[in-house]
Amino acid sequence: MDQNIALLEWKWEIINMDFITGLPRSHRQHDSIWVTGDQMTKSAHFLPINTTNSTKNYARLYIQEITNGQVKRTILALENMLRACVIDFKGNWDDHLPLIEFAYNNNYHSSFQMAPYEALYGRGSRSHIGWFEVGEVESIGPDMVHQAMEKVKII
Repeated sequence: MDQNIALLEWKWEIINMDFITGLPRSHRQHDSIWVTGDQMTKSAHFLPINTTNSTKNYARLYIQEITNGQVKRTILALENMLRACVIDFKGNWDDHLPLIEFAYNNNYHSSFQMAPYEALYGRGSRSHIGWFEVGEVESIGPDMVHQAMEKVKII
């Protein structure tokens, strides 16, 4: 039984895209999230967008194809994270989307037994959020680190 199995060799070689629509309009007037995910590492990017944008506007954002739900698990996780944060974020969910993306990409995935960030970069994440223990908090300010840590705990 000789089968050719295509193996992914490059990170972000094959990506999936989908949209979460119908969100409450944020302070910046975003009402949707464009979700892109890497099939190999399961890492994802979340981009706040408006459903009122035209196809030409999305083309400018380099959309080449829209898949039919290939990133359903990622979207499910993102929706759950947004639900958990909706009260705390009060309508400016798009301001906190980078923290949600950070939490998602640094969360353990049982399918390949590591976080997507680690699969993508070959090491664990070193962010300002973790540096407070090393004393480097002064470079960004203790209040900002504390606020970021509290937001990530919520997520």
